[in-house]
Amino acid sequence: MSRSSQVVLGLSVVLTAATVAGVHLKQRQDRQRLHDGVIRDIERQNRKKRNIRLLGEQIILTEQLEAGKREDVYGKGSQKT
Repeated sequence: MSRSSQVVLGLSVVLTAATVAGVHLKQRQDRQRLHDGVIRDIERQNRKKRNIRLLGEQIILTEQLEAGKREDVYGKGSQKT
């Protein structure tokens, strides 16, 4: 086998190995990115549930506060007369 054919064969093997390794690394990165996306979605859903729960609590507290203010207004008004 001539020297130039050995160089071409060696170069081809190196480029093929580099291509295969690159594809495997890219696939691993893509899988990790997809996995991270799922985790972010779960965290987002948990935050949304928490925000909805907090909003419900705030609505209840607001209603209680408004009811208390009405009682104060009506209670003080009836005491004056």
